[in-house]
Amino acid sequence: MRQNFFLLFFIILALSSGLRAQNQAPPNIILIVVDDLGWKDVGFNGSTYYETPVLDKLAQKSIVFNQAYSGAANCAPSRACLISGQNTPRHGIYTVGSSERGKVETRKIIPVKNTTILAEEQTTLPEVLQNHGYTTATMGKWHLSQNPLTQGFDINIGGNLRGHPKSYFSPYQNPDLPDGPPGEYLTDRLTDEAITFIDQHKDQPFFLYLPYFTIHTPLQGKDSLVQYYKNKVPKDGQGRNPNYGAMVTTMDENIGRIINRLELQGLSNTLFIFTSDNGALAYLSDQSPLRAGKGSYYEGGIRVPLFFYWPSQQWEPTRHETPVVNLDLYPTLLELVNLPVPAQKQLDGKSLASLIQQGNPLAKRPLFWHFPIYLQAYKKGQDGSRDPLFRTRPGSVVRYGKWKLHEYFEDGGLELYKLDKDPGEKHNLSTRRKQKAQKLHRLLQAWRKETEAAVPTKSNPKFDPNTYTSNQ
Repeated sequence: MRQNFFLLFFIILALSSGLRAQNQAPPNIILIVVDDLGWKDVGFNGSTYYETPVLDKLAQKSIVFNQAYSGAANCAPSRACLISGQNTPRHGIYTVGSSERGKVETRKIIPVKNTTILAEEQTTLPEVLQNHGYTTATMGKWHLSQNPLTQGFDINIGGNLRGHPKSYFSPYQNPDLPDGPPGEYLTDRLTDEAITFIDQHKDQPFFLYLPYFTIHTPLQGKDSLVQYYKNKVPKDGQGRNPNYGAMVTTMDENIGRIINRLELQGLSNTLFIFTSDNGALAYLSDQSPLRAGKGSYYEGGIRVPLFFYWPSQQWEPTRHETPVVNLDLYPTLLELVNLPVPAQKQLDGKSLASLIQQGNPLAKRPLFWHFPIYLQAYKKGQDGSRDPLFRTRPGSVVRYGKWKLHEYFEDGGLELYKLDKDPGEKHNLSTRRKQKAQKLHRLLQAWRKETEAAVPTKSNPKFDPNTYTSNQ
């Protein structure tokens, strides 16, 4: 009898605990995506030049991914991957504007046509959250359509198809952001708006997508910080532009303002994610030991900072070496907040929830990138790219374990790198490790077939062989 009583007691206790868990308020979510912030532009990833004390302190309390990737090497496709949960062949956004970048006579083949608008048929991450009771807001760079309110957001501040601001100082000349007092700074203003949103919605679950315009060009920092960085000695290839450093530090200070507001409001049940849309501009901020930068599918162009911080969960701070990609955010966030993936929704990422919460290893899997178009050089000879004219030419990439294979469609070229030994992708092993290159190439070909990825094959009649790798 006594045993039955204790058994009944524990059953009731377990059931009541389960009911309490089910009745807990859903967590808030804040997703910050900084524009063009390189993997090594923050102290917690090794920068000894840029000062990011707020982020560095947060990273010490977070789940950090050392080998996190964007879904693409430039802004619009990367954001489309994150918001849709689908890789570039499925949504067709490969770049900003035309795919025919660079001089026509330097392009061997005719690139795939680019899409510039994320189709409204897409079931976006904010749309799922909105449908389950979240108040959703985007503040900053949207870049996927003229109006994010049609794709899952209740509130839009500053977001449209534009890829960068006309000015970081008011007047902003942004139709979706009323001007502030003359001289008001854009990053401060977006944070002001974010804090107001947090205050107004603290009693209901909210999703705040905060894609800061900074540190995209035009490079315009606050005078005091610009002068501060002018007086700093450049280090490790960083410090070439004091405005760049000033913008990084202002971003960091504004992250601190948001964290302070969450603490003031007692919103510890807020899942906070920090990342970037792609790598830094190589000629502005060296990412060594990683090669190249924005627009390139070498590591410096696609590896980005990423951490998850959720104070109420009291996770054990960890740094993971597992390769992950921003396509994983869609399923991860839904699982972390106990929401289902929409029926019939094809997702190309994997949930990291079990890895984050319990430390369970993620099954080994390949990561893919597809870029069947051209992206011209920013600074000839200073981009760390395959040739001086283009940051990248049409091709695909796969990473599997420690290995990474690049395929180029113009000449059928293959480049194979072992990233644990060669993160700078300096030593092409495709000839020495031919079987490994062939295995990864077959994996890449099978993935393109599965996703019906368009591959350009038609020759460009205006191509001039004399201009192929010209520095002129």
